[in-house]
Amino acid sequence: MVDPDLILALDNGTQSVRALLFDAQGVLVAKAKLELEAYVSRAPGWAEQEADYFWEKLGKVCQQLWATSGVDASRVVAVSLTTQRGTVINLDAGGKALRPAILWLDQRRAETTAPIPQPWKSVFWLARQQDKVDFFRSKAQANWIAQREPEIYERTHKVVLLSGFLTHRLTGCYRDSVGAIVGYLPFDYRKQQWASRHHWAWACSGVKPGQLPELVKPGERLGTITVAASAVTGIPAGIPLIAAASDKACEVLGSGGLKPYVGCLSFGTTATINTNSYRYVEPLRFIPPYAAAVPDAYNTEVMIYRGFWMVSWFKHQFGLRESLRAKELGITAEELFDELVNKVPAGSMGLMLQPYWSPGLNDRDMKGAVIGFGDLHTRAHIYRAILEGLAYGLREGKEQIERRSGRKITRLSVSGGGSQSDAAMQITADIFGLPVERPHTYETSGLGAAIDAAVGIGMHPSFPAAVAAMTRTGKVFTPDPEVHRLYEQLYQRVYRQMYRRLKPLYQEIRAITGYPE
Repeated sequence: MVDPDLILALDNGTQSVRALLFDAQGVLVAKAKLELEAYVSRAPGWAEQEADYFWEKLGKVCQQLWATSGVDASRVVAVSLTTQRGTVINLDAGGKALRPAILWLDQRRAETTAPIPQPWKSVFWLARQQDKVDFFRSKAQANWIAQREPEIYERTHKVVLLSGFLTHRLTGCYRDSVGAIVGYLPFDYRKQQWASRHHWAWACSGVKPGQLPELVKPGERLGTITVAASAVTGIPAGIPLIAAASDKACEVLGSGGLKPYVGCLSFGTTATINTNSYRYVEPLRFIPPYAAAVPDAYNTEVMIYRGFWMVSWFKHQFGLRESLRAKELGITAEELFDELVNKVPAGSMGLMLQPYWSPGLNDRDMKGAVIGFGDLHTRAHIYRAILEGLAYGLREGKEQIERRSGRKITRLSVSGGGSQSDAAMQITADIFGLPVERPHTYETSGLGAAIDAAVGIGMHPSFPAAVAAMTRTGKVFTPDPEVHRLYEQLYQRVYRQMYRRLKPLYQEIRAITGYPE
């Protein structure tokens, strides 16, 4: 029997926007997808996009869904929204964007010459955290706008993330989900609410009181679809929009990762490993866990900033042959890259890669490295070394979370675009030495958002019940013991030593060239 009630999950990522229809069992009934121009760059290091571009594409992908799926929109009983994290939009009093959105990929920096107010200046000095606070101040978009575009700063009525912007367009309400708040904003990650009036983040973020949207917990109602939004999207007016969370948080939920012993890996533009817990566990001292897609829970996360973006980088730099062949076959170039991996033995014949293609929050000297080149190495070896390097980096993140939480991760689930590569999944299993699960659907971020909506409208009585009903394991990749022994030696004796030994050279590079800033 066909379940008539469906949930519409809207997933606005960095490279695409998707409209997904799920039933109460987590079955993906229909899907539409549009590629996005991720960003435009008006100056080196900038990453921006017109806010209305996101709204226009969201409307088009919804209309595409109704046109191609044959599903009657009247079957939709709830809508949920998940988006890329950390993309900031300044709105005027009429709700219109004052300037292009500043994306999470943006590398511009504000000046940090203004003194930090007391008593926080002394607190940070005693805790030896001045560098982290200055990094926060330099990355806060509001600070840069105040310094470089003061007229925009003065006209700003609301500062919202992309999730808050789309929520306003869909419902007319200035609201957002607690689970969507990731960025350089005055947010108290421990209490999962906007920071108290005297919190240091207000002075350091540049955001003014009253400029931020109201927050609700995942599973609660953000509002209802307006008549105006219905005209753009085709979603029936009056349908509730239920709060979900950011794309990474929704991936954790959509992978079934409710327990802290489950490590949820995301093979996306940014590669991450997350655990879900009701304990506040910082992955590094003074680096907070983010709000989860489950109310009052936390995701302890370690990220590789330029994660499976490196696969796109490889495709553009070295993958012309596969790109042309894929076009002829009507498939993606990435599907052909597995053939490259399978031509190369584990360990890439001594080629080792450290995937720090962007500097990190805790170490601005961080740079990537590939060592061990010989005349036998080809682009196939480079590609396999990329996959191995990412898996080594995520394993390091797993061990970091285990040390901080005091709890072993014994189960791994992998989602995101890179999880569709059997080669990447097998390499991950072999490097971690653990079975690696691929969820039953590739659309785990959308499914996580749908789970939030399902609980929010009472389709399922609780999050554990919803996860049990709507998530399940697809294919499992088990480690090869012999290959794992090889990777274990390379990880312990080479990979873990690389950065410590190369860092002095990175510091010299930075001193000479000024890069990274």
